[in-house]
This record gives sequence, C-alpha cells and structure tokens, in this order.
Amino acid sequence: MSIVQNRSRRKPSGGRNRASFTKRVHALGRLPTHTTVGQKRESIIRTRGGDIKIVLLSSEEVNVYDSKEKKYKMVKIKNVVDNPANRNFVRRNIITKGTIIDTEIGKVRVTNRPGQEGAINGVLVQ
Repeated sequence: MSIVQNRSRRKPSGGRNRASFTKRVHALGRLPTHTTVGQKRESIIRTRGGDIKIVLLSSEEVNVYDSKEKKYKMVKIKNVVDNPANRNFVRRNIITKGTIIDTEIGKVRVTNRPGQEGAINGVLVQ
C-alpha cells in the first residue's frame, strides 16, 4: 500500500468523502526520515521532475554557527536534549528542525530539515 497525499476519506463531521479519482503517481508521499545520532549515512531519492534529494539517515556531526565569533564549526553531537516536534524523539535520539542537541561546545538548536537537505545546521543556544 502506498502513501498518498490526497484529500482525506473522512469529512470533519465523520461522514465519508466519495473518491473522485484513484491514486496517482504525482500524489505519492513518503515515510518520514527519522534522522538519528550515529555514523553518517545518506540516501539519494529521485524526486518529481528527475531531480534528486539527499536524505540524511544518521549523522554524528553538526555545522554550528557561533554568533559571537561569527564563524561556523563542525562539532560532534553527544545526544538529543529536547525536541518540540515529539517528546518521544528525545529518547530515540531523532533530530528534526527545532531540536536542541548537546554538543562539545554547548547546546545547539537545529535550524534546517536534515531529513530533506542531507546535513545538520544549527545555532548555539545561550
């Protein structure tokens, strides 16, 4: 069974929406990429129009911007401290946008979407 990004089969009232068409390739979705802490692993996915998307499956480094020094540094990740997307992601060390991770130089907030962009970027949290 495929994941499709169509209108829901149920109305807000609970009634049924009649299907006006069947599943199409342009409406295909994908399972979420749960980027974890670990040895770097990437995957390449073909997207619509023949483009490619680099999906980050796991990483042990983060590209951190230090606003005081106005420089970027590659720093090792220790673990996930907080994740506003889902509190269970903290236990599983899953990194999404907005996640606060503990690194060698302090706590860092992730500013990009690692499951969509192939890298982890962040800003130091004071």
